[in-house]
Amino acid sequence: MEDFQWRQFIQSFDERRDIIIPGDAQQTISFCAQQFIEIGQQAIASHGFFAVALSGGQTPHAIFKELSQPAYRQKLDWKKVLCFWSDERSVPPDHPESNYLTAMQAGLATLPIPKEHIFRMQAEMDIEENAANYESLIRQWIPSCSFDLVMLGMGEDGHTASLFPRTHGLHTKDRLAIANYVPQKHTWRMSLTYECIHDAKVICIYALGKRKAAMVADVLMGPYDPDNYPVQRVGTSAHKALWILDKEASEKLVQSLGLKSEV
Repeated sequence: MEDFQWRQFIQSFDERRDIIIPGDAQQTISFCAQQFIEIGQQAIASHGFFAVALSGGQTPHAIFKELSQPAYRQKLDWKKVLCFWSDERSVPPDHPESNYLTAMQAGLATLPIPKEHIFRMQAEMDIEENAANYESLIRQWIPSCSFDLVMLGMGEDGHTASLFPRTHGLHTKDRLAIANYVPQKHTWRMSLTYECIHDAKVICIYALGKRKAAMVADVLMGPYDPDNYPVQRVGTSAHKALWILDKEASEKLVQSLGLKSEV
């Protein structure tokens, strides 16, 4: 793992986005876990802590499960890890749909991260006030407001974090965390903003499996329409988004663009 150096596997897609295709699903999860460790090691060496914004979804949970294995436990100074979340549903922390709970159950709870370094989004009540409080927490613990790693997924409707199609949160400025009402789901969500995401040193968007292949192709090769496909907007020329795809999710891209499909 010491010679891993994940950046060597990057394939440039455009001025705002890069791609890595590690292989099949398990190879991709292993790659993501090793990348997480390497980013964390470098962050701690650079400024004394590793600030990460976690995500819900099957792929991040598989990464957390992998990280909880003995091979990884000694690779990172977990006491210097600061865990935030990229978004949360408006449910209490013991609810089965809570991104906080599912991440903890996936393996995060078994790692020696101090409880005071785990910052869940309190989205179950007073969500607008608590979003402002969450922004204050970020500013308190990360003075630069620049996460070392932001972990994101992509929904089947093209949303990312809780930035859903045609919601007001897509156009929020000068905020790090917001309450975003999602009319198509008749609920509120808490989410990091594009502005916060784009300040991160590494922005990863994970998409695995055949079910993601069509949307991956639409988002990356189709017309730019971020009001309807919010994940399209993620990434800037200064802080590019890194799409990490397995063979199945990248199938249409590999066929069309001739990308390398294994690291």
